[in-house]
Amino acid sequence: MDRRKLILSGAATLGASVGASSVFAQDTMSQDVASSGTTTPAYDTGSAQTYSADEMIRATSDFLGVTAESAGAAIEKVFRDKGQPTGYIAGEEGSGAIGVGLRYGRGLLYMKGRPTLETFWQGPSVGWDWGGNASRAFTLCYNLQYPDAIFRRFPGVEGTAYLVGGLGVNYQKADDIVLAPIRAGVGLRLGANVGYLGYSRKRRIMPF
Repeated sequence: MDRRKLILSGAATLGASVGASSVFAQDTMSQDVASSGTTTPAYDTGSAQTYSADEMIRATSDFLGVTAESAGAAIEKVFRDKGQPTGYIAGEEGSGAIGVGLRYGRGLLYMKGRPTLETFWQGPSVGWDWGGNASRAFTLCYNLQYPDAIFRRFPGVEGTAYLVGGLGVNYQKADDIVLAPIRAGVGLRLGANVGYLGYSRKRRIMPF
């Protein structure tokens, strides 16, 4: 009889210990969740911050030297089509064509919370196109999550360019990244062409 009591007493003690350990673990987990304010790990997802229309209108107007009304018309057009950008490039470029064209440029890439990055671009085009121009280019970048992703080729069709508020706007796309250059400059260039721009860390003489 004493042996049976001893066994039952030991089982009860073990059960109480396991129950206490379980409760302690649950309490600890609850305290951890309460202190973090979330049930999921807190880490940097890598998603880039975006720019508002007001921020882009001010930056475009200041850089291109145009009125806020002209900049606003171009920015509103792009925002209606694409939404808020994750970055932008402010730079200068020159281009010319007689059937076959070339374009070269240089600028600075800006992204919130990231260091400013110098970038160059160059590329060929072909089509019914003639003339030449020098311009300032303010390029809105969409779905660009980190600066180095800019270094690739972006096909584009110049013939689909829009003229909004006296500024030229067209789109270039590679994978999920879309670029929307807004140009203001001097010169004469007429026609339509297809081609691409390759963005690089260093200036390249050969555009291919």
